[in-house]
Amino acid sequence: MSRFSKRVDQDNLNRIIDQKVIKLLKGQQSNEVDVVLDASFIKAWSTRDPSDNQTGYSDSDARVGRTGRTFGLGYKLHLSIDSETMLPLSSLFASANQNEKKHSLTILEKAKQVLKNSGVKLRSVIADSQYSGNKIRMASDNTVIPYPANQRKGVEDVLRVDKKFRTYGPEDQKNEYHKRPPIEAVNSFLKTQYSMAMNKVRGLGNVATYALFSILCLVLNREAAENIGRPEKAVSPTYFNT
Repeated sequence: MSRFSKRVDQDNLNRIIDQKVIKLLKGQQSNEVDVVLDASFIKAWSTRDPSDNQTGYSDSDARVGRTGRTFGLGYKLHLSIDSETMLPLSSLFASANQNEKKHSLTILEKAKQVLKNSGVKLRSVIADSQYSGNKIRMASDNTVIPYPANQRKGVEDVLRVDKKFRTYGPEDQKNEYHKRPPIEAVNSFLKTQYSMAMNKVRGLGNVATYALFSILCLVLNREAAENIGRPEKAVSPTYFNT
């Protein structure tokens, strides 16, 4: 495995994942997909640099960024998935201080290309308020992203989410936004079931390669479930350990 990691770079790993995902998308019944965007924090295998509290000491690529309600040193996996099958459509890795909006269009365009190669149509783009911006809203005919409190003040007929995750706005937008939770599950699976949280490598390139193996395992789990006629086990890695 260590030799394989050195011989296969990020581009080839992404190509392998894309080929598997395209094959699985072609085999599904639906010809439309709701794409969900989100980012997940990956902790760096390093402490903070005493001379610069925002960077890593033994990992100079790592940066301090938000992780939930606090801050940590590490990286972010920017990910898009199919909300129904939970298949990863595109991914991108960056230091943790780079916010979601910066990479949203790149992630979405990569996802669109995968869908195009699969013969599947993009139905909607769903994301949280961190992604709210004119560019991402204009990138799709149906974009379901809540407006934060500092945008479109006083306008009532727009989608908003409060601090307790209660949604307000048009019913159709609220219903679409409720398709977002699967990406939280995917991020959790990657960390807890496919070892992405157990990062023991340094440098953006090495972290990205390590995390891509986790994503590949997620895809292979679904492929195995489909191959044995048990699609309900697509998100159950423990089933294949027995």
